[in-house]
Amino acid sequence: MIKLALCDDEAEQRVAIGGILQEYAAARPALAVKLSVFSSGRELLDAAEEGGGFDLCVLDIVMPELSGIDLGLNLRKLGFNGAIIFLTVSPEYAVDSYAVRAFDYLMKPVEPERLFTALDQAVAVLEKRKAACVAVRTREGVRRVQLDEILYAELAGRVVRYHLAGGTALDSVTVRKSFREECGPLLADSRFFRCGASFAVNLFYVTAVERSSLQLDGGARVPLSRGLASQARQRWSDYWLDALEGGRQ
Repeated sequence: MIKLALCDDEAEQRVAIGGILQEYAAARPALAVKLSVFSSGRELLDAAEEGGGFDLCVLDIVMPELSGIDLGLNLRKLGFNGAIIFLTVSPEYAVDSYAVRAFDYLMKPVEPERLFTALDQAVAVLEKRKAACVAVRTREGVRRVQLDEILYAELAGRVVRYHLAGGTALDSVTVRKSFREECGPLLADSRFFRCGASFAVNLFYVTAVERSSLQLDGGARVPLSRGLASQARQRWSDYWLDALEGGRQ
């Protein structure tokens, strides 16, 4: 199932765009799309907090009280790691949309074919990300963890601690290899960056690269080894450029 949310403060737009999204769902029954429509950002945020969030969000940018950009930022703070597609009548917000890690940015009036293409590309990326997992050996046994769930991993004593979206953590059994070797499956994925001898971070969740740390969604900071700030910024930038370009091919 794909949980899809539409948020637009204008009733006519909700009807028009909602109709396109319903057509999309009907044309792709295998996806089992569940569409939820909201007239304000606050309504969508409340629903995300109560119901566990969405896979895809189609957001108008110009809305009262809470703009689409601010809504996207708040969704990210809640741990939303799905795709955001922005809709707007003006291109002036395109740069701001990158701060929200938007998947696409479409001009109104929206062409159904263009929105269908963006949705197909977003779904393909989401399904690929969900399929990527790592096997973590814990005291209770082997647990498969989606790479998408991992904010960062750190060497804590003699175990690797995986910090997960939602605020939980998972400890491995005692490791006998180096941190780099133990986290090889993570580091083989382009979204992970080894930012020190004992830390590997998921670039998807990075919101800012500072001189001595990486700031993540929710306010967490991961130490950044001396001299790696420039490399971290480049990797972060490359990751998002590759993600955006790959999604549009």
